[in-house]
Amino acid sequence: MRNESDRTVAVSVDWDAEAARFDEEPDHGLGVPEVRAAWAARLRAWLPEPPADVLDLGCGTGSLSLLAAEQGHRVTGADSSPAMVERARAKLAGRDAVFLLGDAAAPPVGERLFDVVLVRHVLWALPDPARVLRHWRGLLRPGGRFVLVEGVWGTVTPVGIPAGRLTALLAPLAADVRVEPLSAVAALWGKEVDDERYAVVATV
Repeated sequence: MRNESDRTVAVSVDWDAEAARFDEEPDHGLGVPEVRAAWAARLRAWLPEPPADVLDLGCGTGSLSLLAAEQGHRVTGADSSPAMVERARAKLAGRDAVFLLGDAAAPPVGERLFDVVLVRHVLWALPDPARVLRHWRGLLRPGGRFVLVEGVWGTVTPVGIPAGRLTALLAPLAADVRVEPLSAVAALWGKEVDDERYAVVATV
């Protein structure tokens, strides 16, 4: 179980400094039309019929939040980086969206409940993923769903969370857990990839 060293890599990144160039990666900024269309199609399949209340945790610059808002959803995003939150607010100015500064593991949403907890490439780096998932479960309305995009990256010192481990963590929390492999879909990443990338959609 590769936990502490993986998380050390993630938390050592200065995300405020990274914010200015974060969207340069095709799957971060979704600036390439084919990549943007691929993520939009996946979100349309993963999210419920709009309008739904979507909580985008570790939202970064808000690229997935923007797609969800464009599809008619009400979006709340949270990120621990002030610079990321600032960029997300600018990106979704005028949309039905609000962005909060706070820890993705325990977002500052008070007693609010949501239809979807949407998380991409964040859970693997958080301390105690099982505890975090239980907390997120408490933020979902009955019949709500997790949409979790994760993976395992690298070959020499791989980091991430394998699909099998994540589904096992979700089993006590969700009535239905579905894994969708994403590695072979080059349009999502703007390039061919050979590591493990996937989405889990789990209904509670």
